[in-house]
Amino acid sequence: MNIEDGLQALAMQETALTFHHFDHTTAWELGIALKTAAEQHHLAIAIEIQLTGHTLFSYAMPGTTPDNADWVRRKRNVVNHFHKSSYAVGLRLQQRQVTLEERYGLSVRDYAAHGGAFPIRLAGVGCIGTIAISGSPQREDHNLLVDTLAHFLGLSLPAMH
Repeated sequence: MNIEDGLQALAMQETALTFHHFDHTTAWELGIALKTAAEQHHLAIAIEIQLTGHTLFSYAMPGTTPDNADWVRRKRNVVNHFHKSSYAVGLRLQQRQVTLEERYGLSVRDYAAHGGAFPIRLAGVGCIGTIAISGSPQREDHNLLVDTLAHFLGLSLPAMH
């Protein structure tokens, strides 16, 4: 899959994976679904779900380190800044052959345009929060997050390859 096809697939995912309702209970249930999916794939990930800047779910699985939590923070910052998945922002930068710092003045200390963070979109409203994970290579983080989110919403979407 070339970058342009990947960006189109990511845009479709971001549009399709929209909630009609999202609250504290939704965040808890989604966080548990992500933890369960990671366990089924024998992965160790850090998970964070925020709603309007307020952390509603945070969990670091056995085998993760504080570095995973820092990657979650940096990926979340990308989603909060662009209201797009961190993977999509990274692919767009790759396509333009430029870094976050060169293009937007954003420090790599606080921003990571790597797969694993996704906007929480509410129908009729837009981006209201973030879901971020870290622990696997970026495409695997992205696919685990999107697959779990699609299943949670009762949708079927193709994975990014």
